[in-house]
Amino acid sequence: MDARMNDKLSQKNSRPLSLRVPEPSGRPGDAPDFTHLSMDPAGAVERPDVATTPYEMRDHAFRLIRVLDDEGQAVGPWNPRLDPETLRRGLKAMILTRAFDDRMHRAHRQGKTSFYMKCTGEEAIAVAQGMLLSREDMGFPTYRQQGLLIARGYPLVEMMNQIYSNAADPIKGRQLPIMYSAKDYGFFTISGNLGTQVPQAVGWAMASAYKGDDKIAISWIGDGATAEGDFHNALTFASVYRAPVILNIVNNQWAISSFQGIAGGLETTFASKAIGYGLPALRVDGNDFLAVWAATQWAEERARSNQGATVIELFTYRGAPHSTSDDPSRYRPGDEHEKWPLGDPLDRLRQHLTVIGEWDDERHATALREAVEQVRAAGKESEAIGTLGQSRPSVKTMFEEVYATEDWRLIEQRREVGV
Repeated sequence: MDARMNDKLSQKNSRPLSLRVPEPSGRPGDAPDFTHLSMDPAGAVERPDVATTPYEMRDHAFRLIRVLDDEGQAVGPWNPRLDPETLRRGLKAMILTRAFDDRMHRAHRQGKTSFYMKCTGEEAIAVAQGMLLSREDMGFPTYRQQGLLIARGYPLVEMMNQIYSNAADPIKGRQLPIMYSAKDYGFFTISGNLGTQVPQAVGWAMASAYKGDDKIAISWIGDGATAEGDFHNALTFASVYRAPVILNIVNNQWAISSFQGIAGGLETTFASKAIGYGLPALRVDGNDFLAVWAATQWAEERARSNQGATVIELFTYRGAPHSTSDDPSRYRPGDEHEKWPLGDPLDRLRQHLTVIGEWDDERHATALREAVEQVRAAGKESEAIGTLGQSRPSVKTMFEEVYATEDWRLIEQRREVGV
């Protein structure tokens, strides 16, 4: 029998290959199913010393740090023991963030802006971290960290002006709506390209350390962006140079139409990606304000003591559409958000404050009303300047803040436009 015949027989007896395409646990019309999730009880995960080596604490990449239990009590070693006033400020900032989101989403439906993205269900992440870290530390956010600005008191009118791209837009029409930039508030200019925040944050942190400064950096990306090369390149630099940076992965379960398994979430946790780079990893209940605060505080202490970066996976759920261009009813169960086992971050902090006697229904109703009124007043002020297309920054601004010194080409272009 010749070699060609052997090859043919071998091919007939070989097993055909198959390509595996990950599928979510539920599609439209299905009942939400979260039985596949592995979650520790509140208070069950130990809190290591910040000097613990990444190897010694590698199990934390697979556990889930939780502080608030089902009754609203703060339990376990990660309890940051925040005073009631800090907790109230956090709850009010989350309420205000949600009220702002609701109004701007309606503004889009009314044709006042071209685009908007809500952070419903994820408010505890940006608010807690924005309150904890200093404005002088630099944040490299995505488009779902509006709570960072709101928690730090950034004017709502300025945020709306940017969304409407009107004549008072602080970025002068140079960015898409919701892509804010506020250096004085520790908020680096948002990029629409996925994953860019991570190498930018690592580079900024390396520069801070190189100069002998005392400022750290923090970044946020979604679960899908961990599949970008930027993420892995940044982790290499963060590990090798011990950059003083906190690298957040907001695992909110869904991209615009694909679930987190497409980015590798079924194979392992996103936090565990840090292990191969020799970085410490924490996996945290992102709907637990106290847990987010405690984990960020741990990572901050590590960074400020020259022990390097920490990767934090914040386990949460995107309750709203990905953006105003998205319809999640086309790819996931309609009531999946309501059945999310880790609940709603506002409800959980409200429950905790009530349990400890520092909140009640009357105060909550007042906070809701005041948030709506504050957002409405800002809306009236901003819309008086103009919504999309009603007013816009002067054309001359596109020639400004581009080059330190104008060359003849820019001068000629100005002359041609008449500005």
